[in-house]
Amino acid sequence: MVYYANYLKFFEEARTEYFAERGFSIKELADSGTMFVVARQEVDYKAPAVYGDMLEISSKVIEVSAVKMVFQHEVLNQSGLITTKAKTTLVCVDKSLKPKAIPEGIRKKIS
Repeated sequence: MVYYANYLKFFEEARTEYFAERGFSIKELADSGTMFVVARQEVDYKAPAVYGDMLEISSKVIEVSAVKMVFQHEVLNQSGLITTKAKTTLVCVDKSLKPKAIPEGIRKKIS
């Protein structure tokens, strides 16, 4: 079975792709002083994923405020069964890890 903590890696990769699909590089954002850190993670494990499963992770932003955003994730196996549901709260911070407003250009493209 997929080790439960590995789902956190799946969610991070899905968020990175979500940003990339909207024209943002997480590394370039960080280099320019805009980073997103996980403030909260909720995970509901519905069914096990096992070795050889083809998993699809769907991610969408369900909430945005001045400094935070909430992603909703679903993991489906090759049969379309939802194995896992999760919510991840990200907070926008500067290089010194102090909260900062999400830049308007990012807010527009992620909403």
